[in-house]
Amino acid sequence: MTEASELPPAPEQAEVVFGERLPEAVRYAELLADVGVRRGLIGPREVPRLWERHLLNCAVLSEAVPEGVSVCDVGSGAGLPGIPLALVRSDLRITLLEPLLRRTNFLEEVVELLGLEHVTVVRGRAEEVLGKLPPVHVVTARAVAPLDRLAGWGVPLLRPYGEMLALKGDTAEEELRAARAALSKLGVVDTSILHVGEGLVNPPSTVVRVEVGESPGGVRFAAKRAKAARIGRARRHR
Repeated sequence: MTEASELPPAPEQAEVVFGERLPEAVRYAELLADVGVRRGLIGPREVPRLWERHLLNCAVLSEAVPEGVSVCDVGSGAGLPGIPLALVRSDLRITLLEPLLRRTNFLEEVVELLGLEHVTVVRGRAEEVLGKLPPVHVVTARAVAPLDRLAGWGVPLLRPYGEMLALKGDTAEEELRAARAALSKLGVVDTSILHVGEGLVNPPSTVVRVEVGESPGGVRFAAKRAKAARIGRARRHR
């Protein structure tokens, strides 16, 4: 018996959230429950609650993402929240950023299988791709690290006046208070806590929104970006 056989059917809310992309969402859930478990991308105990705890919980993040923007999902792992977000928002240009090869292999397979032409998979750490990837409007992340450390990775990838949306749980307010000094040094000008998915997921998903001004990452990262851009230009002109 495979783990996929333990996957419950898609709940009614899934049809509301995913609409015409529900068949692709079901296929993704099946892949997570089978290949994802066998490759160690998710734990077998997560299979019975894949829909409520993972797919729907991530897909409703779309409520907080503006139309037609570029998104980088930092530490994408098995594709959460990036893949559910891509399924409900074809208007977005999404990069799934993940350092581990076995995970990027899985992500590439999922993107191809589901026909997600607006999604790109990049292998690397956030600090490694700084200045190599175009700055994005929105950075997303889920359960990657405490907020101060997560912001240190994600905020420098933003374009001026962009925002990071971090899916967090009950510790959101506590993490935000603890991270305020670090966020200020990173050029953050405003923060807020959002609750998305009202009536679709129970409890609603908690999102920490971190907005930057004209210098995402602060002075130190501005210098790093400029140096990376100079190196990139020099390589192109060789």
